Amino acid sequence: MSVDSPCPLTLKQQVAQLDEGSRRDKAWLGDAVLSLFARQWLLGLPQKEPLPFPSPPNCDLTRTELFTWITSNQFLSAFGDPTRVEAEIGLLYENEGLQAAFVHIQEHLLPLFLKQVNNRSKALRTGRR
Repeated sequence: MSVDSPCPLTLKQQVAQLDEGSRRDKAWLGDAVLSLFARQWLLGLPQKEPLPFPSPPNCDLTRTELFTWITSNQFLSAFGDPTRVEAEIGLLYENEGLQAAFVHIQEHLLPLFLKQVNNRSKALRTGRR
């Protein structure tokens, strides 16, 4: 007789089970981790395995503007509630460490960010805003 073990909860499910105060605490940590990721990436600091970061975009924006954009609630809202997105990062950081949180950001947030920056650059080159 086999007993089925329950499937582990996804990050979203784990965050959804938190009370509002805990979710905000995790989001505060997640905001800090996202900020550290963005600063290291924009400074071009070497990263440890498993994933090397792609180079920051070559565009008309300053590092400060790129940092503000990638950490903004407006950008994060593309993935859902910004507090939830940051709480997921914070929970991952607490459970698995900084590198795991960085990999999550790189795999889930960075591709859309780079696409948005690229689209902005294309629009500026063609005269559209």
